[in-house]
Amino acid sequence: MHSLLWLGFRAFIISLVLTPICRDVFRSFGVVDQPDGSRKVHRYPIPRVGGLAIAASYLLAYVLVRPDEGSPLAQQVSLVWRLLPGAALAFAVGLLDDLFDLKAWIKLIGQFGAAGVACLAGVRILSIGGTPTDAWWNVPLTIFWLLACMNAFNLVDGLDGLAAGVGLFATLTVFTAAMVQHNMVLAVATFPLAGALLAFLCYNFNPATVFLGDSGALLIGYFLGCYAAIWSDKSATFLGMTAPLMALSIPLLDVTLAVIRRILRRQPIFTADRGHIHHRLLDRGLTPRRVVLILYGLCGLAAAFSLLQFVFHSFAGALIVLFCVFILLGIQYLGYAEFDLAGRLLFGGEFQRTVSAQLDLRKLQIALAAAATPAECWEVIREACGKFGFEQARLSLAGEVFEHSTAQAENPGWTLRVPLANGGYAVLTRRFASSVSPMSVAPFVDLLRDTLVTKFPEAAVQQAQEPAPVSLAGK
Repeated sequence: MHSLLWLGFRAFIISLVLTPICRDVFRSFGVVDQPDGSRKVHRYPIPRVGGLAIAASYLLAYVLVRPDEGSPLAQQVSLVWRLLPGAALAFAVGLLDDLFDLKAWIKLIGQFGAAGVACLAGVRILSIGGTPTDAWWNVPLTIFWLLACMNAFNLVDGLDGLAAGVGLFATLTVFTAAMVQHNMVLAVATFPLAGALLAFLCYNFNPATVFLGDSGALLIGYFLGCYAAIWSDKSATFLGMTAPLMALSIPLLDVTLAVIRRILRRQPIFTADRGHIHHRLLDRGLTPRRVVLILYGLCGLAAAFSLLQFVFHSFAGALIVLFCVFILLGIQYLGYAEFDLAGRLLFGGEFQRTVSAQLDLRKLQIALAAAATPAECWEVIREACGKFGFEQARLSLAGEVFEHSTAQAENPGWTLRVPLANGGYAVLTRRFASSVSPMSVAPFVDLLRDTLVTKFPEAAVQQAQEPAPVSLAGK
């Protein structure tokens, strides 16, 4: 235990000394993060390669072992040496991105390589929920887990002290679990990282004078992903990965929400935006320092849940349910419009109404294609008007005029006029706040015009000569 404490203290002192040196050196070379007034809320350029100080402190803590420490630690640092090649690759990819701004796919390849090296070193998720994973898929599962952890810490690094502080909480949680399990190999691997992060926070907490950068964020995510996988494999509980998931829940939740939001918006997953958890809290009027402290508190709460369900096996199920309730309440508090709309689509009947409208459009297309005369087309249109919320309809086509109305005089509404050709037109009236979804109006009008122009080609000639725009008029 004495050697372990000295190991962590040595990493703390080295990081405390190296961090300002790295900060000043890279500031002189102009390797700084420029504020943009939107996503990056710092006031002046700040060096962004603090990960170099953390990496060096972590490594030197083991290299500078005193002779009297060598024997007790010799058999317990084997895990560290096995993790270092993958950590070096993850750090190198992040450092290159800090220096040269790599493309997203290049970074992903580098992260994939680091995760693969970790798997070769023996890091594997061997069980989920107490059920052993087959050899053919625990490797891709582990790689996916490590990629998620690295990108989670990369994305959460958006405020002074946030990623480093979240990493410190998670590292201390894994260290505590390792001590409870009497897993000294894992404890020896984690404690120096905690010491290095604690010292780094002296310069990184608001107002920061140095940032982690991608090098530090990817390194922390890699180490914690590996630690969590090893923790879960040594756990005797049937819940397996749930304790590590709770310990890393804040960054993992942030990356999960970011991916889902971008999919819902049909945006590239690696596109930067201002919708992360810390951004949403800033938009509620909180200061950056207060946001970071709130997220620290949430990390502490997550760590408590993680360790409690790890220690009290009989209450693990109830703790997981309670934890999930807190997560759902937190997401609701953040007020993401994407999830609100998706929820209304799935559970508010919008999805069913949209499917029904698409089916009605398909039936209308088939029926109009089968109609041969203007009168037959009108009958199809008249029957379809009610399904799409139109209370009045008037069609002038090929010299014939047709009208239909179910509207009451006191119902205000709006009118849509669709010019066809040769003086022909379609006029459709719909009342305001109609119960029929308005999302089907534009597809209905497009289908109506395209079909009628196709069926009556003489109309197309006149339309090409005198194009008339679609007009809207209030009733």
